[in-house]
Amino acid sequence: MAGGESAARGDGGGEDDCPLHEREAEIRSAGEAVGRLTRPAGAGLGELLVYTGAAGLGKTAVLTEVRRRAGRAGCTVLFARGGERQRHEPFHVVRQLVQPVLAALSDEERAQVFGPWEDIVGPAVGLLPPGGQLDPQGVRDGLDFVLTGLVRRRSPVAVLVDDLHWADPESLGWLAGFAVRARELPVLLALACRDEFPDDVLPLQRALVTRADRRHELRPLQPASVAHLVRAALGARAEDAFCRHVWAITAGNPYETTALLREVLDQRLEPVEESTGQLRELAADARGMTLRHWLDKIGPTAMRFAWAASMLGTDIRPDLAAVICTQGPETAAESVRELRRQGVLTGTSGGRLEFVHPLIATSVYQSMPPATRTAMHGVAAVETENAGLGLLTASRHLLETLPEGNDDIVGKLRRAAREHLAIGAPEAAQRCLRRAISEPPADQDRAEVLYELGCSALLTDPATTVNQLRLALAAPYGLGPGLRVDAIFRLAQALAHSNRLGEAARVCAEEAARTPPGPGRLRLEVAHFMFAAFQSEDADGPGRSRRLAEFDRMLETVGLAFTDSAAKDGPAAPDEVLFEQNGLAHAVAVLRCWDLTLRGVHRERAIALAESALPHGRLPRSLGWTNTTWGFELPGILGISYLYADRVDRAEELFTEAVRAYEVAGWSGGHLGFAYLLTGMLRLRCGALAQAEDYLRRALRIAERIGPGVPLHWDAVGALAETLAARGRVPEALELAREHAFGPPYPTVMVLPDAPTLYGRLLLARGDRPGAAATLTAAGEALDERGWRNTVWAPWLGHLARAVAPDQPDRARELAEEAVRRARESGTDSAIGSALRLCAAVHDRPRAAELLAGAVRHLERSPARYEHALALVDLGEALADAPAARAALDRGRELALRCGADGLAARAGDLLQHAGAAGRGLSAG
Repeated sequence: MAGGESAARGDGGGEDDCPLHEREAEIRSAGEAVGRLTRPAGAGLGELLVYTGAAGLGKTAVLTEVRRRAGRAGCTVLFARGGERQRHEPFHVVRQLVQPVLAALSDEERAQVFGPWEDIVGPAVGLLPPGGQLDPQGVRDGLDFVLTGLVRRRSPVAVLVDDLHWADPESLGWLAGFAVRARELPVLLALACRDEFPDDVLPLQRALVTRADRRHELRPLQPASVAHLVRAALGARAEDAFCRHVWAITAGNPYETTALLREVLDQRLEPVEESTGQLRELAADARGMTLRHWLDKIGPTAMRFAWAASMLGTDIRPDLAAVICTQGPETAAESVRELRRQGVLTGTSGGRLEFVHPLIATSVYQSMPPATRTAMHGVAAVETENAGLGLLTASRHLLETLPEGNDDIVGKLRRAAREHLAIGAPEAAQRCLRRAISEPPADQDRAEVLYELGCSALLTDPATTVNQLRLALAAPYGLGPGLRVDAIFRLAQALAHSNRLGEAARVCAEEAARTPPGPGRLRLEVAHFMFAAFQSEDADGPGRSRRLAEFDRMLETVGLAFTDSAAKDGPAAPDEVLFEQNGLAHAVAVLRCWDLTLRGVHRERAIALAESALPHGRLPRSLGWTNTTWGFELPGILGISYLYADRVDRAEELFTEAVRAYEVAGWSGGHLGFAYLLTGMLRLRCGALAQAEDYLRRALRIAERIGPGVPLHWDAVGALAETLAARGRVPEALELAREHAFGPPYPTVMVLPDAPTLYGRLLLARGDRPGAAATLTAAGEALDERGWRNTVWAPWLGHLARAVAPDQPDRARELAEEAVRRARESGTDSAIGSALRLCAAVHDRPRAAELLAGAVRHLERSPARYEHALALVDLGEALADAPAARAALDRGRELALRCGADGLAARAGDLLQHAGAAGRGLSAG
């Protein structure tokens, strides 16, 4: 029992009595939470209970009482304690919570609880060996799934974490998110902590504490309670003045009171007023606990064992501590007996040990001379790994050793970093790699370590990636040719993800010029074209398109040369293998397809290129969604090209595969957000507006979690605003755009849909025709200069025509007819139908009806159901013939309802009523 716990505890009583001094409110609150959780009507009523207070005020005692009551009420209790020495051990708290109960599941139960997440969560909780690199958010999502499944089979559940301020950041990040979900489950989440969180996790602390349903800040004890503790320890003879001095010296802190009373007992001090002069000195000794204090108290042999134990944290294996302090079994056993007798250590289940109070562990650790501490950490690193605990545990000891240029240490730290990445802990990997750099590594290895450090942060911190990769590329003993090319590509990716696309393209072009001919150079040249293609502005768009076509022809020649070489010389040479692995030809085919799509060239040419990038109708491995050769952008634009060409079957296959691939891999960050975005765009294009809204909101939530301003954020806000407007919720679309500052200045990366065009449409919806006209005119000029004439991605011409029609009707008709011409050039029914519908809006009624009839014919052959419904309703409004108008409106209303376009359906209904009234009037006349 912890010192603060025993000090705060009184004589006890029945189960419903409060056994702790001055903690009645805290315990009563816990009892109410447990009662609410376990009542039949309370299923799903989770709560977050937080106890805060300075060290030694009895938080552990209160949490122990919560644990006791939850257990007696039939709860499954999951308990963990943060460790001061284990803050840098990823998922240390999570493993304590869930490993025992998960390991005890049957194979069938385990399969049900883990579901599809076993390969992702298993390594993080220590039940499976690490595999490939995982996305941290994916691990957190997997833990949510597993805990939810566990709760359903073991409910009600109490999750208790003591010393949360020492929890590792990975566990703390998961807890902060799970606290939200816990409210929907029969889970009591009870946490105890000091207000001493490191700066890097303060946002997580605030997120947890502000969400607390019940929060209690423990206060020091009053004089009467301290007097009760004094007399319980020293006897009823303790005088009031003595008790009062104990309270004054300890400020009512239960732990310090216990420590002082132990010193009083050791010194055989009489608890009378005449002895009060010695209390302050005894309290200073008890509070300070210097090396001299401990040596006097427990002796040098037990001291060394205590030092070793303090390094191991919250779950101490006696055999491992003995090896670290070089004590044999008998000596170690005697040390343990002495430390238990002196109230330093106590036993736990399974023969393990723990410190009686965290403050004692801190004091013992800090009493070590620095040289001794460093040396023992070195021994602990070796012995921890020898004991089978792995580099994930051993690496935290390596971080505490002094650099000495040891290649073995560098190698271990690099392997530990890989294991950290494989459980979704990139920050821990970066700590290991930074320590490896300070070792330092051999000159010829330094660039590789910097490269690994840069890549470790690619998913979470692009700025760190940029800095470290630049250092790796500038190192005197540089990277090998293949690794250098990869480092340049990763650097360009990080720049692109930081909204620095121009710099990304330039880096690839400059490095390509320095690279000898071969697949490496070709990959960099393709990367240059890829990043340039995603820029929102390009002064030489048409020229770049021509150069891309020329490069494609050159690449075809290179590929044929490799094929002839293989036929003549037998097995493929390394360059040929790389050519095939990198999928250069497929990558260029995708880029050319995208280029033709944006230029509005006939769909058959674009589709032919798209099909050439899909041998056997499937994505090649080099273009796979989780393949790091090119990233997710290439399969993404391939799917969008199919979507804009009305080949939604192909687009659906690709986007469904993207969602599945990222969910299986546990990539729940930007990658999965992009897959949701693409799926939402597909649903919008096909007129499944409710599904589109759902997917786009998922994408936006992920984008907001990553941070504002990232390309995904712009894409998700734009596509969602367009969807809300289609559903008839124009005010909500406008508010969404305002809330997320969707407008100029625009990002350097192109947005789906085109950001300036959509912003102009929003201005038009708001009634700002002049502002819309100016915005759409500027957008069109920029797009025309670049040669981008796609009327699906950027339908600026048709909407500009609507904006200027009241004041410039002739210009409006010219603009709208130009949009139709461009749409016909693409040969895509949805593009032609939409352009005809917008063109009809700026013509008089007879001509409008002709145009709308054409629009309906094209759109009914396309997958664009919402556009089809719009055209039918517009046609019904334009037709003079009442029966034909009603037929069009009936069809449009039915289709709008199927699409989830409630506003359009309501409009069609109003027009039908009006047409009915008009028909009755004519009949009566």
